[in-house]
Amino acid sequence: MLEKILVVDDEHEIGDLIELYLTNEGYTVFKFYSARDALAYIVTNELDLAILDVMLPDMNGFKLCQKIREKYTYPIIMLTAKDEEIDKITGLTLGADDYITKPFRPLEMVARVKAQLRRYKKYNLSRSEDTEDTVIVHSGLVMDIKTHECLLNERPLALTPTEFSILRILLEQKGSVVSAEELFHRIWKDEYYNKSNNTITVHIRHLREKMDDTVDNPKYIKTIWGVGYKIETQI
Repeated sequence: MLEKILVVDDEHEIGDLIELYLTNEGYTVFKFYSARDALAYIVTNELDLAILDVMLPDMNGFKLCQKIREKYTYPIIMLTAKDEEIDKITGLTLGADDYITKPFRPLEMVARVKAQLRRYKKYNLSRSEDTEDTVIVHSGLVMDIKTHECLLNERPLALTPTEFSILRILLEQKGSVVSAEELFHRIWKDEYYNKSNNTITVHIRHLREKMDDTVDNPKYIKTIWGVGYKIETQI
């Protein structure tokens, strides 16, 4: 089955370039130049990943990302022309899984798409892994690995694939500390990590917001300063 990828960018040359490289890799690409047309397509069609430009004529990509996250959990990659930390943080906070700064190398873009799809499929299509514990339960948290569902005190949590991955790793460690670097490498595999990279920090913050958790008085995710994160075991 060919993965279906949504591309939304009002720059025709950029959209055509992305379509060309992804099509050559065997993906099915649905390309739009406005958020309005993209939204009309999204509500009636299944997708596996979305690539959204931040600067769109009718609605910025952040708002479009937010609207997608109201119903869907497939990976979202943001395209931004600005190499500014605030844009990256904004996208990640609203539910994006990754970002690419323009101008970008097409092969790097393809690699990021493949990485996101691998991770998404790993946590959604693992039904054949009969030997794996498919449900994790911890103090009101219930995570179903096969169905990619997570409940907190019977309330559904709408987690992105990245948030789901982070929470799963922390839960599986059963109270052991996991560094930001380890989380980064386990999720993005061969992606380059440096200490100034705050991607994990932003996703952790977003997880806490969804779980009504806080840094100062954590019920679930505890920060071990200078070391990493762990699931709080004394609740």
